[in-house]
Amino acid sequence: MTALSLLLLAVSAASALAESTVYFREQFEDGGLQTSQDARFYALSTRFDDFSNQGQPLVIQFTVKHEQSIDCGGGYIKLFPSEVSQEDMHGDSVYNIMFGPDICGPGTKKVHVIFNYKGKNHLINKDVRCKDDEYTHLYTLIVSPDNTYEVKIDNKKVESGNLEDDWDFLPPKKIKDPEAKKPEDWDDREKIPDPDDKKPEDWDKPENIPDPDAKKPDDWDDEMDGEWEPPMVTNPDYKGEWKPREISNPAYKGKWIHPEIDNPEYTADSEIYKYDSIGVIGLDLWQVKSGTIFDNFLITNDPNVAEEVGNDTWGKTKDAEKKMKESQEEEERKKREEEDKKRRDEAKEEDEEEEEEKDEEEEEEEEEEGEEREEEEEEEEEEEEEDEGTDSKLKDEL
Repeated sequence: MTALSLLLLAVSAASALAESTVYFREQFEDGGLQTSQDARFYALSTRFDDFSNQGQPLVIQFTVKHEQSIDCGGGYIKLFPSEVSQEDMHGDSVYNIMFGPDICGPGTKKVHVIFNYKGKNHLINKDVRCKDDEYTHLYTLIVSPDNTYEVKIDNKKVESGNLEDDWDFLPPKKIKDPEAKKPEDWDDREKIPDPDDKKPEDWDKPENIPDPDAKKPDDWDDEMDGEWEPPMVTNPDYKGEWKPREISNPAYKGKWIHPEIDNPEYTADSEIYKYDSIGVIGLDLWQVKSGTIFDNFLITNDPNVAEEVGNDTWGKTKDAEKKMKESQEEEERKKREEEDKKRRDEAKEEDEEEEEEKDEEEEEEEEEEGEEREEEEEEEEEEEEEDEGTDSKLKDEL
């Protein structure tokens, strides 16, 4: 085979590897998949053509919107091998990758990036913070064939690194030499007590002493109360435990560092990133408070395609969503103000009505009191007239 043929073959192979492929894409016309019941598990999955990400990037992307102001619940997806049984899928079903936000109270607001490696699930060693507001957010995970990764939120990188460094897939490359021991004469004390420093003769004083100002009460009876003793007070001359001053240790050799050797159990793996079978994507999560919306699912081998899809979906709606949200909040604010004003007006009217009723009651009481006074006056006049009539009659009789 000629050099030109080899060159053409290499170019063809590179072109084939560089070809963009979308393995799965789902965008719901009705606004996405939304959880609808509080305090329950959700298990929903769909199957697509099986593939392997060997030798190419793996890009997982989707949007999440916690419309319900979530306080505890998952917002992540799982990628499964094709052999998984969708009908029997549950929390312990073997998956390849788990990726997405998880919120539970103020202490847990993170992005899960979990890989299954040789039958064991490995969590990322970094804290990747997720969004916890009520807007839609775009989550993207890129796993590259050079064993590097990148996490993006809203098409902006929030974390990246090397798979071997940020997960405990492999045992450490180096371990402490089990045969090495610190020499017995190794002095790692940077400071030592000064051997020439002596404790002053007047140093030792009691911490507490009898109060010199205390006086025996006049009514103290030694026979009844026992022998009087003054109360104890802190000794102003007490200096505490004496310690010699410290000086630099002339025999100091520095901190002893345990020598390391190559770990015989370590074996490099250039294909940590690789999965032989990827064929099912699913939601397998628990939510205390439902209402989360999932949409714009994408699995591809091209990070650029994922970014473009993100801009064409989430990117085109984010500003309108924010504007609508702000408009709703403004309407709710006005509504609250109107309700508050209505309550204040009603309370004011009630107060005025109560005041009017009180005034009417006082007027009625005054009228009643006036009538009673008039009746009393009339009765008094009648009594006086009767008394006068009686007196006149007696006079006539006399």
